Amino acid sequence: MASRRTVTQVLRAASRIQSQQPSRSIVQQTTTPFLRAARPSPASSAPLLLQLRSSVRAYSQTATESKIYSFEDIKKLSSEAKPSVTIVDVREPGELQQTGHIPHAINIPITSSPDSFHISPEEFEDRFGFPRPDKDSEVVFYCKAGVRSRGAAGIAREAGWKKVGEYPGSWLEWFEKNGEVER
Repeated sequence: MASRRTVTQVLRAASRIQSQQPSRSIVQQTTTPFLRAARPSPASSAPLLLQLRSSVRAYSQTATESKIYSFEDIKKLSSEAKPSVTIVDVREPGELQQTGHIPHAINIPITSSPDSFHISPEEFEDRFGFPRPDKDSEVVFYCKAGVRSRGAAGIAREAGWKKVGEYPGSWLEWFEKNGEVER
């Protein structure tokens, strides 16, 4: 066990070394080693930057392929006795129970069933209890705020649907503008 004298000498030496260094905040003292370790070298980060740029560019190009529907468009479609376009609510069933949905909309929850447009028509009907929209028919997606509906539109396009639309205002706009609610 170290003697009291040894401990005192070590502490004094440590304080002298510390007083010779420029003062740094506790944040600088604790984060600087991590920041240095996480800093990539320019040569190693170049391929990563190219990958990021190309993936962002590809996403932004495909995002514009959907037809965009306004509140008025959806209101008109939802008031038709037999809508010419299939309106698809991609929120989860629990969300629908709390809020209701746009009239004539079908529910295909994209978060819990992301494969819904890639499965067979028979499996789709077994899972959801109604026939899958035909690949020739036009489908319009909405969710709560427009984020999941954009993803669902992309999935439908990848699965072969050509007439794909999005209602970016989604449920929040529908509710705010007092659109009719079906429960």
